[in-house]
Amino acid sequence: MQHVAIIMDGNGRWANKRGLPRTLGHREGVEAVRRTVKAAIELEIPYLTIYSFSSENWARPSDEIDYLMGLMKRFIRRDLAELHEANVRILTIGSRDRVDPELLALIDEAKDLTRNNNRLTLVIAFNYGARNEIAAAAQRLAEDAVAGKIDPKEITVEKFGSQLDTQGVPDPDLLIRTSGEMRLSNFLLWQAAYSEFVFLDIYWPDFGREHLDQAIAQYYERERRYGGLTRRSMA
Repeated sequence: MQHVAIIMDGNGRWANKRGLPRTLGHREGVEAVRRTVKAAIELEIPYLTIYSFSSENWARPSDEIDYLMGLMKRFIRRDLAELHEANVRILTIGSRDRVDPELLALIDEAKDLTRNNNRLTLVIAFNYGARNEIAAAAQRLAEDAVAGKIDPKEITVEKFGSQLDTQGVPDPDLLIRTSGEMRLSNFLLWQAAYSEFVFLDIYWPDFGREHLDQAIAQYYERERRYGGLTRRSMA
């Protein structure tokens, strides 16, 4: 297995269930991220992608957005040195529009510091929306075609994929979503075409190594056919 992607869902409901502010749910969600990164390193998973803030999340109350932005800043400031020491490379996917310049500078610092690390690539989907990503890729290819740089007939699946934010990152083998919801929510729509999905009926702050192990075990029980037939189905 090369790549696990996770939709980290349920922070607010975790807090509401306990009569706590939603912000505490988000704070505990960061602890779950730390546990998951550690587990991915131990399991020798080369790529881990986490959906931390979607392009639709701007519709949330401004005080919650401010708190989430602050959490991202604190995560980088607190964890960057440790992640670097653990040989973790940090990448981000998503738009830079509307993001606080101070946070952008921290993100750039984290990416630059860890660019040569190779034990685990942690891909943070921040201010990310798959439809926007796909539309932007199509726009870039269209501009190249109009400029005569490429022939539209030369646009292939591979060429299109090279224009996505995840260029150079293998498609996820396994996509996990917590909270019991069963939808992609505009996450890696192109890349997840042949991913195996596991939906867990727990809220993200409760996620730990045992749940990652459970999802991976389900993955290995399945047959990935990529539209073809396996020996079992042909028998």
